[in-house]
Amino acid sequence: MRNLAWAVAAVLLAGPGVSQEGDKKSEAVAGPRIRVAPESFDFGRAAQNKTLRKEFSIRNFGNEDLVIESVSTTCGCTAALMDSRVVEPGGTTPLRVSLETRAYRGRVLRSVMVRSNDPQAGLVEVKVEATVEPETP
Repeated sequence: MRNLAWAVAAVLLAGPGVSQEGDKKSEAVAGPRIRVAPESFDFGRAAQNKTLRKEFSIRNFGNEDLVIESVSTTCGCTAALMDSRVVEPGGTTPLRVSLETRAYRGRVLRSVMVRSNDPQAGLVEVKVEATVEPETP
C-alpha cells in the first residue's frame, strides 16, 4: 500500500513537469524551422568530366512560412536549384544539386549554403563529395 502511495505521488508530481516539457517542445517549433535531408551526400567513385546529381529535401518543421533567402555554392562546378523559395509549415521542397567532376582528381568536396529566415539555423550547409578517378587511355 505504501509503494502504491509513492507511485501515485510520483505520477502526480511528474504531471506538471511533463506539461512543461510539452510546452518547451511547442516553443522549439515556433516560427520557421529548416531541415535538409540528407545533410550530406557522397557520390563515391566517379569518372572525370561527368555531372553528378542528387536531390535533397528542404523541410519546414516550424509553424510559420520558411523563406529561402538565398542558395549559393562554394565552386562554379556545383549548382543548386529549388522549386519554391517559400515552404509552408510541414511542407517540403526539393533542392537539386549537381556536381561537375571536370578534370579533377581525387576527393572533391563542395558545399551548398542555404540561407533562410529560420531564427535558429539561418544558414545551413549541405555537403556533396566524390572521389574522381582519371580517365583511362
